[in-house]
Amino acid sequence: MKPSSAKHRAEDPQRHPARKRVLVSAAAVLFAVGSASSASAAIINTDDPTAEDLLAAEIVAASGSTERQWDQVAPMESILPVTQTPEATAEKAEPAEVPEPVVEEEPAAEESTESSDSGSSVDIAADCSEYSGNQAIGCTMTLDAGWDMNEVGCLVNLWDKESGWDETAYNSGSGAYGIPQSLPGDKMAANGDDWETNPATQIAWGLDYIDGRYGSPCSAWSHSESNGWY
Repeated sequence: MKPSSAKHRAEDPQRHPARKRVLVSAAAVLFAVGSASSASAAIINTDDPTAEDLLAAEIVAASGSTERQWDQVAPMESILPVTQTPEATAEKAEPAEVPEPVVEEEPAAEESTESSDSGSSVDIAADCSEYSGNQAIGCTMTLDAGWDMNEVGCLVNLWDKESGWDETAYNSGSGAYGIPQSLPGDKMAANGDDWETNPATQIAWGLDYIDGRYGSPCSAWSHSESNGWY
């Protein structure tokens, strides 16, 4: 009697259609990646499909339908918050306009001098720029009186000798007072009540005195040089 294994090897595979169907079904499942409907058809496209073949076909067909349903779902948007930069959320603020600084023009300096005692001032003539203080006042008033710069020079020499152009100069021996050495000093009140402190008032009186007695500052200076007084 031959072993049973030989008998099994001798058997014809065509006599076992169930095995054939299982192999076909497995191949169809692998092929289902390409198309579920094709795989399902491959499973049942056998002679006399069994209940297992039909069940396998339904499973493959169902899986294909599920894949097509997932194809119809819209892709999910990211659930992570989107960080926006400040430039994207708000417009950059325009810089504030800076007003231009207003430059105040300084008033033009006036050509004037001012007595330290009286506080009165006289606009100094341009020709008298070489002088300062009470001499500049005397120069300007001499020109205003109609005399020239040569007469101004004589006046400067005269009153340099008499008082040094000091509006408070006082001669205790004679009682003469002020820049022109008025004798007595209160004679100068004819030109202003401030004669004791205002050099311009004293100079105005002195020029009137020179004009009336000598005719010009140079004549008064010449007399003073000859006699020691005017």
